[in-house]
This record gives sequence, structure tokens and C-alpha cells, in this order.
Amino acid sequence: MSTLLVSSKGQIVLPAALRRRLGMGAGARIEVLEESDGLKLRVVRSVASADMTGMAGMVKAPARGVPRQLEDFDPASLLTRSRRGKP
Repeated sequence: MSTLLVSSKGQIVLPAALRRRLGMGAGARIEVLEESDGLKLRVVRSVASADMTGMAGMVKAPARGVPRQLEDFDPASLLTRSRRGKP
């Protein structure tokens, strides 16, 4: 448990170790809930930004050139082609 000081501007500073453990960086949002026995702080996770950073490179640009045919995705036709020597 940590004791925090409130500045003259009403700001508090969370300890660096706690911020690291919670994955909080500059601009992180915290929800403050008032309860009967005090305050509860909860980190607000932004779904869009959290998910998009891990998705870099997962979406490929549309292929250019000859469109693929349905048979290109059929395992049986791939085996037949490989036996005939076609690419």
C-alpha cells in the first residue's frame, strides 16, 4: 500500500513501480469511484489502441496480378497439380 500526496492543483502521483506493473504510460486514464469507505481507482483500458498496436503487419494489401481461383484453396487440386508438375 502506498500513501500519495495531493498537490495544490489536486494532482496525485502514482509510484513508478505501480505504473509499470499496471502498464500505464503518459496519458493513461484512471476511473475514480467514490465508495462509502473511500476512493477506488481503476485503470481504463482503451480497447482500440491496445489491440491495434499488437496487430501491426497482420493485414496484407490486396494481391496484384492474377486473381486466385477457388481451386487454388482446394487441397485435392493442389495435390493433383503437384503431381502434374504445375505450380
